[in-house]
Amino acid sequence: MLVVQRGDIYLADLGEGVGSEQRGERPVLIVQNNKGNIFSPTVTVLPITTKIHKSEGMPTHVIIDDLKVLTEKSAIMAEQITTIDKTKLIRKLGILDKQFMSKVVNPKLLIQLGFYVEDKKEWRKHY
Repeated sequence: MLVVQRGDIYLADLGEGVGSEQRGERPVLIVQNNKGNIFSPTVTVLPITTKIHKSEGMPTHVIIDDLKVLTEKSAIMAEQITTIDKTKLIRKLGILDKQFMSKVVNPKLLIQLGFYVEDKKEWRKHY
């Protein structure tokens, strides 16, 4: 079984989508915890899009424009969190470091899941 790491970016085939669901072959960011990555045949990911004009003002998007593995300025979409089978992962493209994940991606996930607290001191007590 393929073992991936949290923070890895893979090219994945998301298959057919409905409506605004992300679909087709596209980069995804692995956000599942590494214990789950070892034992589970599935993996939780955030799709990445190059349609960043839609990202302005979106509190769940992370703009990335300096990652060499992506050919264009892109946005990680935390509001599109999804779980896929690992067989849909085509190849590894790169990795985001732990500091970027914790300081930039994690807060976007907290916003999406409704766990965000306005008071940062209070937030740090719980996370």
